[in-house]
Amino acid sequence: MVSPAAESSSTERAFTRPQRGELPKHGRLRPRDALRAMRRLLENPDNTAQVFTIVEALSGRSGERNLEKFRRTPTGAEVLNKRASLLGALRDRKALESLPEGSLGRAYLRFVDEEGINADGLVDASETGSLRRAAALEIDEDLELFADRMRDMHDLWHTVTGYKGDLLGEASLLAFSFAQTWNPGIGFIVSVALLRMGRFRAFGAQRLVLEGFARGLRAAWLPAQDWEALLPLDLGVVRRRLRIGTLASYEPIRSWMVKESRLVG
Repeated sequence: MVSPAAESSSTERAFTRPQRGELPKHGRLRPRDALRAMRRLLENPDNTAQVFTIVEALSGRSGERNLEKFRRTPTGAEVLNKRASLLGALRDRKALESLPEGSLGRAYLRFVDEEGINADGLVDASETGSLRRAAALEIDEDLELFADRMRDMHDLWHTVTGYKGDLLGEASLLAFSFAQTWNPGIGFIVSVALLRMGRFRAFGAQRLVLEGFARGLRAAWLPAQDWEALLPLDLGVVRRRLRIGTLASYEPIRSWMVKESRLVG
């Protein structure tokens, strides 16, 4: 998800533009870009663009591996064949509002409204944080479509897992996502989050993040779900189908709380 603060900070460049002769090759690890972005993210936890930079810098070939797994599923084959865009369905607020009360689509709308975000916020952050786009690096069309779909389903994952858009909820969902995708960039962010959250023992922060990883292992493979078809269904039905139990309530940790308490920096 993207907070209002993240939208303003996403106008900043997420990394130092590579010089001629050192453009990032697809699949090449770029640890220095990842470390620079991590420093920026720790300075401003709402700067969502840095998350995309870190993930892209350290993904290696995990995107291709997940794409091939996706391609072998009925939904994946159909999405790639029809060039279907999940973003269009999530942008159609009128259609989502017409869905039954208690449905995934209505729950998704409630989540984004409560967080003060929208589907386009993640698009903006991903473009700002993209190493590929800044270097004008070409990417396989299927891989780009899959990556965009993974980005666009992020807040649907928030909705079905029950994690809010606070720092603890985001870290827990990233741990869930790491168990689903085994993306090293996501794993790096989760590892740093676990170390930093030792100071939030009263919130049960580390336990919640580790539980997120365990939930991701138990769940169905969410990247291959037909999210467009799931939107009208009852949220409880969707959770049972995806093997995601209801999350126990937790105390959110908002970035403003961290800044005011001077626990970051």
